[in-house]
Amino acid sequence: MQHNLCRQTLRLSFSSRSSLRPCIRLAHSDAQFTSAPQQQTRTTAFGFKTVPEDAKESMVKEVFDSVASNYDLMNDATSFGVHRLWKDTFVSSLKPGRKGPLRCIDVGGGTGDIALRILDYAKDNHYDRETAVEVVDINAQMLKEGFKRFKSTMYHNTPQISFHEANAQSLPPSQFSDNSYDLYTIAFCIRNCTSIPEVLKEAHRVLKPGGTFACLEFSQVGNPFLSSLYDQYSFTMIPLLGTILAGDRDSYQYLVESIRKFPPQPEFARMIRDAGFSTGKDVDGGAWTDLWGGIASIHTGVKV
Repeated sequence: MQHNLCRQTLRLSFSSRSSLRPCIRLAHSDAQFTSAPQQQTRTTAFGFKTVPEDAKESMVKEVFDSVASNYDLMNDATSFGVHRLWKDTFVSSLKPGRKGPLRCIDVGGGTGDIALRILDYAKDNHYDRETAVEVVDINAQMLKEGFKRFKSTMYHNTPQISFHEANAQSLPPSQFSDNSYDLYTIAFCIRNCTSIPEVLKEAHRVLKPGGTFACLEFSQVGNPFLSSLYDQYSFTMIPLLGTILAGDRDSYQYLVESIRKFPPQPEFARMIRDAGFSTGKDVDGGAWTDLWGGIASIHTGVKV
């Protein structure tokens, strides 16, 4: 419209040089007025890379789409099966069913291995067949793997297990209401989320007062010698195994890098408290429990 107006003015005043100038000045002034200031793009870490914050979610989704079908195989290969022991320790430390049936939400638990352990522990140790777990994951492919796993269990097609596609940072309140869960678990997932504080905020929202937040995550190794060995193994063998067993080096390179970018134990414990949870002291055996020298850690907090 501005250019048409200018052309019209030119036609009407072509014979007058003085009336041509206002049209040019008007167009120049208008362009200055409408130019928007440049906004800085918010960034976050994707492994060792810095990426736009709004791009990370889709990039992580691509990683887990790629690894979903080989997820358990690769976990066994890269940890020599130790991840199973860590998950057993994680669930047994929570003692589900000890004080009666629980309503649990397992976030980022697409393959269902934590949910299955919770239900089995409650049944085998406390004769509890009423504890229920809602498995939540942002990745549909991971959820398909979990659903497939549960089809061969006694929990399939029972109220004890359900699968939901949702974002840990913004669980739909209509489906995941305030103050509704006794136990919130998240295992080897939170480091892949764009905003850890937002995940913790949502965990606090959906838990009942007195409910427990429990996170199992790779962490920082305290012993320098063990840390050096662990780094050497992680950055050489894990991407190589990803290439050989899954045909996907890049995804496993990212997963190794994401571990190194995750906050150390005391910093993560402070983030949990900042979200409104009560924790133990900032020591191993307090706010967190180190497994295998800190290769993985269990963090817990109680909603107050």
